[in-house]
Amino acid sequence: METDVTNLVGLDIFSDRGYRLGTVNDVIVDFDAQTIYGLYVERTNDGLVEDGVSVLVPYRWVRAVGDVIILKRFPTFVSVSASE
Repeated sequence: METDVTNLVGLDIFSDRGYRLGTVNDVIVDFDAQTIYGLYVERTNDGLVEDGVSVLVPYRWVRAVGDVIILKRFPTFVSVSASE
């Protein structure tokens, strides 16, 4: 899948079940490997991510990029718990 990285910022991103996760705020690039590592999403849907915290979605989870981004997979719910 070949994509211009600058076109990804600002796109809405949807889970594999069709729920809107949020909007891509940044793209993490591995310049050595010349690949996109992940998509950084701030102010996420609190129905998918506890407290709507920011997440980094691995780019390998992306199914399709067009007017929106569709994921191949995303957890049903991401819990943010303090590790002890």
